[in-house]
Amino acid sequence: QVQLVESGGGLVQAGGSLRLSCAASGRTFSSYAMGWFRQAPGKERELVATITRSGASTYYADSVKGRFTISRDNAKNTMYLQMNRLKPEDTAVYYCAASRLVGIPIAEAHFAFWGQGTQVTVSS
Repeated sequence: QVQLVESGGGLVQAGGSLRLSCAASGRTFSSYAMGWFRQAPGKERELVATITRSGASTYYADSVKGRFTISRDNAKNTMYLQMNRLKPEDTAVYYCAASRLVGIPIAEAHFAFWGQGTQVTVSS
């Protein structure tokens, strides 16, 4: 089992940048594929980006492709989401999640462990 804690959220103006971090407990971080999800008020949770165990492969939602970058540092048990050119529609609670899937997870059902979330607010 793995425990996840997100950080790095906050308030930023449109066009700005933020970097989210997800710190994982335990010594088996590299055995999990990881992902970022977000949930805006009144909307369902949606996948933002995912990354394989080694970090060699990534997947992005079309809405963030070219603006967001997912990465991980297995030595530090940490995953990141660099968010650039932020838009008001990126406002949401962002969650990190861990998956036991071998390969690249691309659906919420692939993820078994979740963090508590961090708020990102983008003002216009």
